[in-house]
Amino acid sequence: MDALKAPAPQETKLHFLDYWRIIRIRKTVILAVFLIVVITSTVVTFMLPKKYESTAKIKVERDQTDISGVQGPQYGAGMYDPYFIQTEFEVMKSEVILRPVVTNLSLTRLYASGGPELPVEFAMAKLKGHMDLRPVRNTSLIEISVQEPDPKLAAKIANEIAQVYEDHRKDQRDLFTREGIKALEDRMKEQEGKIQEAQTNVDYLRDKYKISDALASSSTPTMLLSTETLHRLEGLRIESETELVREQTLINGLNAIKDDPDALAQAIPTTGIPEPNLNSLLEQRVLAKQRVVALQKQVGPMNPDLKPAAAALDDLNMQIKERVQGVLMGLELKVASLGQSLTNLEQQVSLALTNDLKNATETQPYWVAKQHLEELQRFSQILYMKIASERTDLALPKNSMVELVESAVPDNRVVKPNISLNIALGIIIGLVVGVGLAFFIEYLDTSVKTIDDVERSLGAPVLGVIPQNVGILLEEGAESPHAEAYRVLRTNLLFSRKDDKLNSLAVVSAGAGEGKSTTVFNLAAVFAQSGQRVLVVDSDLRRPTLHKMLHVANNIGLTNYLLKQNSLEEVIQTTNLPTLDFMASGKLPSSSLGILSSTQMRELINELKQHYDFVFFDSPPVMGVSDASILASEVDMTLQVIQYRRYPQPMNIRAKQLIEKVGGNLIGIVLNNINMSQDESYYYYSGYYHDYYSKNEETEPVPARETGADRKNT
Repeated sequence: MDALKAPAPQETKLHFLDYWRIIRIRKTVILAVFLIVVITSTVVTFMLPKKYESTAKIKVERDQTDISGVQGPQYGAGMYDPYFIQTEFEVMKSEVILRPVVTNLSLTRLYASGGPELPVEFAMAKLKGHMDLRPVRNTSLIEISVQEPDPKLAAKIANEIAQVYEDHRKDQRDLFTREGIKALEDRMKEQEGKIQEAQTNVDYLRDKYKISDALASSSTPTMLLSTETLHRLEGLRIESETELVREQTLINGLNAIKDDPDALAQAIPTTGIPEPNLNSLLEQRVLAKQRVVALQKQVGPMNPDLKPAAAALDDLNMQIKERVQGVLMGLELKVASLGQSLTNLEQQVSLALTNDLKNATETQPYWVAKQHLEELQRFSQILYMKIASERTDLALPKNSMVELVESAVPDNRVVKPNISLNIALGIIIGLVVGVGLAFFIEYLDTSVKTIDDVERSLGAPVLGVIPQNVGILLEEGAESPHAEAYRVLRTNLLFSRKDDKLNSLAVVSAGAGEGKSTTVFNLAAVFAQSGQRVLVVDSDLRRPTLHKMLHVANNIGLTNYLLKQNSLEEVIQTTNLPTLDFMASGKLPSSSLGILSSTQMRELINELKQHYDFVFFDSPPVMGVSDASILASEVDMTLQVIQYRRYPQPMNIRAKQLIEKVGGNLIGIVLNNINMSQDESYYYYSGYYHDYYSKNEETEPVPARETGADRKNT
């Protein structure tokens, strides 16, 4: 019994077969949409006017001349520009190209098709829709394609577009160049006026500052002392200063030994002073001293030759002393001369620098004005060269910018409509739209489709699956191929009971038309065919239908007994099946709508349970009236019937909640009216038994119908 309980909800994972099931179920929608789209596309394709295409091919280069200009190739002329071709596409589609084409070919009249002449804007818009521009891969070629009902007109328009575009490019280049030259010439005139004004100012300043021709020929102020002269004077100053320091140092050294005449006389020759007389006197004094000493040793002081020798020695000493004094005086005079010369040289350099600075400061306006004049003259020369270059380039040919590589010729092949392509697209789109619509409808359809839907949403086990077009088993026979589905339901129902004493069952549904009456009757028939004594009670007092299945009257039944108008034996009817009895609903007076909730009803159920093995109750829809909920609370078990793809799942969930709310024992769910031919996932429930029982053509005779009184006697 636990095996029949609803398993815990699991995550839904769609399989390929689930998608295939949706396609099979919605095949009518898919086929209808497919046929509509295919037929529509085919009809529209054959209704569309035929169009022919002609293509002209042109070579497009950036703005340049056929040969290099005066200044050589333009900057960027050979560089790759990823936007150039796309830019030219937009130019070809613009008004500057299309308007001349429309005017030259009188397309406003041709496109009118015999009617009033179209405005130029409408003709351009129509032409733009008929033309197509395509680049040739990895080249600078552009294909201009035009589609028209007349192939000759298509070729003529394509060639005209190419010609107008070529003329436009040349005219634009010439126009831009001429405008540029004109702007340069205007700038040149303005520059000449500035030069004339600057020259007048320079001449005025030259006269004002008395600038000579020699100075005026220079671009900057000329210094009185040149750089070489200044460097030479600076060298002389440094040399004189060095010599002065050396001589002054020599004098100071000689003055330090001035008190020692002999030492002074001996030191002067070693200083490098050119004094040959002093050297001769010193040599003579040495000889004189030697002679005096020799005479003193030989003869003695009284030698008459000693006195002249001593006098000669004294005379030499006097001469040497005078000569040393003369040398010192000469050195002092030389030092004084050097100092004076150095002072004069420094004064001359300082005076020259002062004069140069003064002169440069006073004449600065002249040199600034002259420099400005020279700048204006240089810029004027640049403008002149630029104008001459542009004039030369303007005269150069420019046929290489746009070149017609291949002219358009009439082509009698139809390019639109493409019948095979349109039909193929119609087939594909029809399938896609049909399948998409089928899945969209399936998505919007919240009704019960599979057993998993029931067990996941309702949390109750599915005890049986009933196929479509099931009839009355009493009429079809015990070996009917549909009977096995109810036998499976019967087996699952018996195993789902928690207690064998539970033998009263109410069959309910959320809404009308879900097949609960057929289900309860056929289920009771299956129980009766197995040998159990069964009673079927039509407790659907609103719309009773079970009496119609048995082809009996509904004059006496449940309501007559509950209102104590008839006894139990009088309201129970027999059927062709000996073990199956039936109690009709009877007529329902308007004053007894709550009769099912009465004490008599509960007593009746208890009494019937004692006389029969199983008692089955048919009931009205749970969502419609309260009778079904009341009945579910009074019987032992409740079985909910859900019709396949009929009502939304929330409605079935609400019906289950109503049953449980009143204390009903919902034992399981029955899925009814399954289309086995469309949904093969349910085939195993009944397909095998259908194939098996269809081979047996013999049926057993049904026993004669008995009355309730006869059965009681037996």
